[in-house]
Amino acid sequence: MADRTSTDPNTPRLSAVAPCYNEEESITEFVRRLSAACKTCVSDSYEIVLVDDGSSDRTWEIISGLTLTDDHIVAIKLLRNHGHQLAASAGLSNARGQRVLLIDADLQDPPELLPQMMAVMDAGAEVVYGQRRTRAGESRLKLKTAEMFYQLLAKLSTVNIPKNTGDFRLMSRRVVDLLCSMPERQRFIRGMVAWVGGNQVAFAYDRDA
Repeated sequence: MADRTSTDPNTPRLSAVAPCYNEEESITEFVRRLSAACKTCVSDSYEIVLVDDGSSDRTWEIISGLTLTDDHIVAIKLLRNHGHQLAASAGLSNARGQRVLLIDADLQDPPELLPQMMAVMDAGAEVVYGQRRTRAGESRLKLKTAEMFYQLLAKLSTVNIPKNTGDFRLMSRRVVDLLCSMPERQRFIRGMVAWVGGNQVAFAYDRDA
């Protein structure tokens, strides 16, 4: 599939997509840190797509307020809670950037890693996926169940889905377009991205609590 936007002078060089559910305590700090990372990489040529997944707290009120002071913010409100994967998919389908970062808004995945991930993509990667080296604040039970999940996934799937990964990843426009064109209604983004193929490179990092 051809890159449909790279020649458009109005296309941002980077989009950052973040599903948000009851994030009133972290969303302002998240946007501050993510904005700083984006500016470091692409100066003013970026957008931040925030998808409120039917929050029951002040998340949407705060996001709406941010749009009044920062025209880089794109706000999307879902009418109810659809779950992380559909909220992320809604954000990806509205992202216009030549490259797209998918990141959660809870600050477990540090936005400050973006410049290093961009450098890996500059070297030829089409997907740079975060692979958790350590997972701060998680119990032994949580770590064990995660290990069992990936073992089961490896047995059930014919596609190699890397272990210790979430949806934290930087993707090329081509990969995002292919992902958005897939017809699945029950979406599992990390598996779908793995299925697409291309040059996908792991980026090891330490996940915050």
